[in-house]
Amino acid sequence: MKNAKNIAVAVGLTMAALPALAQAQEGEIGYAKGALAYDALMAGDNQAAVKKLESGKLKDPAVMINLGQAYARTGRTGDAAKMFTAAMNSNRSFDLVLADGEVINSRKAAEIALNDLNGRLASR
Repeated sequence: MKNAKNIAVAVGLTMAALPALAQAQEGEIGYAKGALAYDALMAGDNQAAVKKLESGKLKDPAVMINLGQAYARTGRTGDAAKMFTAAMNSNRSFDLVLADGEVINSRKAAEIALNDLNGRLASR
């Protein structure tokens, strides 16, 4: 089911773009402050992001995508892939406002994140 809800995903889809993302729109639109670990992810505090996101709503695609990003950054690539896959296959789907301002469907964002992860792993 598609919701009209817009939210901010903290890290976008490529970790190489972090400096540009630092100047992006702040916040977690439609969520309580901190629910998506936006500030922790933007600050590079990935352990704090994992802790916060693991205690959240793990059926929410935005939470799953951000947790996947935090896992990937901490070397937990298998867990990251599981989160991205779960977000892609979720029965919930809605538009996300990425940290760089781009609006994208949550399933597409998860697919791009998984492909990016697989690409980085393949290039090692």
